[in-house]
Amino acid sequence: MLALGEVAEHELIGNEDQKLRRLVLKGPIARTAKPGQFVALQVQDLARTTLDPLLRRPLSIAEIFPERDEIVLLYRVQGRGTEILAQANCGDKLSVMGPLGNGFSLPEEGELWLVAGGIGVFPLYALAQSALMRGLKVRLFWGGENLSFLESAGLSSWKGLGIPAHLSTMDGSRGEKGLVTELVRQELLILQTDGEDVSRKKISVAACGPKQMLRAVAELCSGFRVPLEVSLEERMGCAVGACLGCVCTLKNGAGQLIHKKVCTDGPVFPGEEVVWDETC
Repeated sequence: MLALGEVAEHELIGNEDQKLRRLVLKGPIARTAKPGQFVALQVQDLARTTLDPLLRRPLSIAEIFPERDEIVLLYRVQGRGTEILAQANCGDKLSVMGPLGNGFSLPEEGELWLVAGGIGVFPLYALAQSALMRGLKVRLFWGGENLSFLESAGLSSWKGLGIPAHLSTMDGSRGEKGLVTELVRQELLILQTDGEDVSRKKISVAACGPKQMLRAVAELCSGFRVPLEVSLEERMGCAVGACLGCVCTLKNGAGQLIHKKVCTDGPVFPGEEVVWDETC
């Protein structure tokens, strides 16, 4: 769907050094958007005096409010496109494609673990809200650079959901020092020590973050026989499957290598299907 989205809110969030922003867009996309999907925004200068940058910028959807026709996008300013986008003011109209891609699925019952690395936490918030509305138990595992990042990226909002949060930072300023995957491993081992197979605990995992983190989570889930979905973060050109710029390698049910497009077939895939040794 190609539509105009009106900027309802646009603000810096948290510490200015983190360069994180919250953008609320009003438009019809909210009526059909699902957790894990994304939109592609046109980010040419608002005066439309140039076509630079030509390509749209993909941004994951962090919250969905269909009753208000609003979606929330959280992003980090880290390039020319997002620098231009950061200049958008309330009332501005942006060209938006979406909702795009395939999002996360929700288990029918049990407990959903959300594993996030850095700003990979953004698309997981809408998933947490949907899971809680369905009556599922939800747990967050989130790793970041430091306390300043976690607080700027929405730690208080996650606390407001009332779910257990296992946190790690690289400098030890909040939670455990080190990688978030170690926290996941520790919790899986705790479940295993009660003598019951972890796979019978009805736990499923959804993860988003850097590729090496996702690979480590996939290895853990495979070892403990826990179902996993991963949201791949890939550079995209067209975001509609035409340019083949975001092709990744997966395995089908017969173990054969196949290629799929992250923008249209993903960005969410079963973790056991992704071939992590190949370039995605």
